[in-house]
Amino acid sequence: MEYGICPLSVIPIRSNATDSADMLSQLLYGEHFKLLERRKFWSRIRCAFDGCEGWVENNQIRILPQDTYEAIQNFEQPGYSIDLVSFVTTDAHVLIPIVMGSSVRNTLALPNVFEGASVSDKKDKPNLIKTALLYLNAPYFKGGRTPFGLDCSGFTQMVYRINGYQLKRNATEQSSQGDALSFIEESEPGDLAFFDNSDGIINHVGIIMKENYIIHVAGKVRIDRIDHTGIFNAETRTYTHSLRVIKKII
Repeated sequence: MEYGICPLSVIPIRSNATDSADMLSQLLYGEHFKLLERRKFWSRIRCAFDGCEGWVENNQIRILPQDTYEAIQNFEQPGYSIDLVSFVTTDAHVLIPIVMGSSVRNTLALPNVFEGASVSDKKDKPNLIKTALLYLNAPYFKGGRTPFGLDCSGFTQMVYRINGYQLKRNATEQSSQGDALSFIEESEPGDLAFFDNSDGIINHVGIIMKENYIIHVAGKVRIDRIDHTGIFNAETRTYTHSLRVIKKII
């Protein structure tokens, strides 16, 4: 088994070993992973944080010794950057910009100097909404996990991650976590609401706010009303998503 880490700002994880394949997710700076298969130009990986599997280009990653990978795995308090954009400085005095939610404690593998604010402990539940609002108006980008483009489950995953909690990668997987609530009135700001399509498949997730509002990604990170039926878009005066279940993660 081989291991690796992301030394760049963002690396796409693709469904197949080609640039034209769909982007399943992204690696952010400092995220580590296992290499499941290695070819000349591409490698299939499994992310340590959420178990996401896909293909990355070999010239974008850095190989790690097993003991370094295990040391990173054993960090009790991984640190995440909390500025929209911050920087690390390499030993060649080159600045690398990194985005909010990047891993900045992996100095064993990336001997760069981090310049910016970070968090390393679990935050109280109300802080989830404060973090979510930092992504407001970020555009929808399938597979994305950054303030410059992300999808619905990438958004919820990153908000929880910055506050010290771990969510899986897609909405269906995230819906298996936490405890289900019987009524929307039982929910608190920070709980997750899941929505399904006409086939009953969960394909959307958002974060409950106060007074029957929800923050989610639909074209962009936006705030809409939510009730027992689903998400109501006041601009189009239509329901855009059908409510399936509300989960309490924290």
